[in-house]
Amino acid sequence: MKFPYGTADFHAIRCEGYYYADRTERIRTLEEAGKQLLFLRPRRFGKTAWLTTLENYYDLARAAEFDALFGSLAIGQVPTARRNHYFVLRWDFSMVDASGNLAEIRQALHNHLNAQVADFGVRYADQLGRELRYHPYDGLVSFRSAVSAARARGHDLYLLIDEYDNFANELMHGRRADYDALVSGEGLLKTLFKAVKSLASGQGIDRVFITGVSPVVLADISSGYNVAKDLSLDARFVDLCGFSEDEIAAVLHQLGAEQQHAPAWSARMLETMRVWYNGYRFGYEPGPGLYNPTLALYFFEALATTSAPPREMLDSNLAMDRNRIDFVAGQPHGEALIGAALDPEHPPVIASLAHRFGIDDLRRAPRDAPYLGSLLYFLGALTLRDQDAMGRLMLGIPNLVIRKLYIEKFRDQRFPNYPERERLRAAAEGLYTSGELAPLVEVLEANHLRVFDNRDYRWSNELTIKTVFLIALFADIFYVMDSETAIARGHGDLSLIVREEMRRFALLDHLFAFKYLSLQDLGETAEALRAQPREALSAQPKVAACLDAAEAQLARHRRGLEQAYGERLHLHTHAVVALGFERLVWRSRSGPPALAG
Repeated sequence: MKFPYGTADFHAIRCEGYYYADRTERIRTLEEAGKQLLFLRPRRFGKTAWLTTLENYYDLARAAEFDALFGSLAIGQVPTARRNHYFVLRWDFSMVDASGNLAEIRQALHNHLNAQVADFGVRYADQLGRELRYHPYDGLVSFRSAVSAARARGHDLYLLIDEYDNFANELMHGRRADYDALVSGEGLLKTLFKAVKSLASGQGIDRVFITGVSPVVLADISSGYNVAKDLSLDARFVDLCGFSEDEIAAVLHQLGAEQQHAPAWSARMLETMRVWYNGYRFGYEPGPGLYNPTLALYFFEALATTSAPPREMLDSNLAMDRNRIDFVAGQPHGEALIGAALDPEHPPVIASLAHRFGIDDLRRAPRDAPYLGSLLYFLGALTLRDQDAMGRLMLGIPNLVIRKLYIEKFRDQRFPNYPERERLRAAAEGLYTSGELAPLVEVLEANHLRVFDNRDYRWSNELTIKTVFLIALFADIFYVMDSETAIARGHGDLSLIVREEMRRFALLDHLFAFKYLSLQDLGETAEALRAQPREALSAQPKVAACLDAAEAQLARHRRGLEQAYGERLHLHTHAVVALGFERLVWRSRSGPPALAG
């Protein structure tokens, strides 16, 4: 099988024999949905591939290629009347350079508009029968010329806009004045969308399809373009982009057959992909999760060439999404939302997703406003998990690769000192192979527990301590970290299960259970705790009771892991009790822990 990793061009995918997940039956539904449409999905989620599908379907210059491109696809069996009916003009705002000053950004946008009109003139030279009028410093003039020329030939224009908010988002994150100058008043981006709105009212543009990541920019240009119908949550299109698990399983089955693997290989690869990549839901109604297509193709490419998963499960092309999490964390109440996302017991909850909110809404919103949670949803950093008893939306981190972005954000924020992080890394690596917890605890007590200052005592619990250990031990190259699918656990637990392809190395599996006792619970001061030997602390009745309870918990969960992994499992368990943020006590075992009497 050939996989179009890094290729979003429908024409190339079809002509060069790449794998293609057919969604073309939605073209008919899309035509019925409206004439000016908006479709939002996270970065690298297949939006451009869908846009180029529409481009090839509607392009009147490609009528002779219709059977080759679409004949074997769903829409090719019963095409709509509008197939190969339009002049098609496509903009891709990810190509607009936002690194210069405001004047340079404006000119970059004009340059892109002019370049696309020039390409339009070349592609349709035979059909247009006349030269287009260009203005080197005003792409809007060139754009109007292209629309006018198409209309003069008796065909309307289909305008496709890819990543409409791309370059504006870059400015939003650090250059607010330049952002405002583009989207407000007579800003160029607002003026451009006003022109689209005008030309789509019987002046030559018949249809518009826009993709992007979030509604923020569109809200900020407000009256400039308030006519698009948003399909992002429409039940008919929730899986327009992304792969279903059935599609993933079919590809893995075919790869397994081609490489002559036993059936268990495909099942094992499916479980790996389910843990790392599955979990996006884009509709209000319950339904199966979707897989990010870029991550899935990245995984398939590795299997096709090495028969094994990639060493780095997070594609580096998606790693920059951490900047978006950092942006949200920097907004009022953003840090609390990021922390809540890591808490499966108390996940972020909003009454409804916000559809129209601008940058000022994010910065002025009260704590319970839905804007920040909605933004993380649109960015792909949160997804719709469930609804609570009141029908409110419960948000959650989609999968392990996105969870990694959160962990890295907290690691860089809480542990910014490089030498200390290196000491932490060395202690963690010792635990991975020996099961010895003492060096890690010493580093945490000396340098890291106290970064949680006094305000944390008000909400501290097992989850707080788990987060400290999760940050300290996170190593997704070696482990499946904290997988919810591995076993049914309490929220205080943390699991590190060795990745199957890494089991040939000297790595141990680990399971933690955490308990927390506050200084008030203990009747102790921080100074008194720091002065006592660890053995004396462990012997205190309340501490010993917590250790016993944690070990009983570990015994139950060990059985579930042994059933799931069998003899492959080399499990060390660790019952850890935090005494405030001053001291840690623990019991570690390589065999089944003795239940407390």
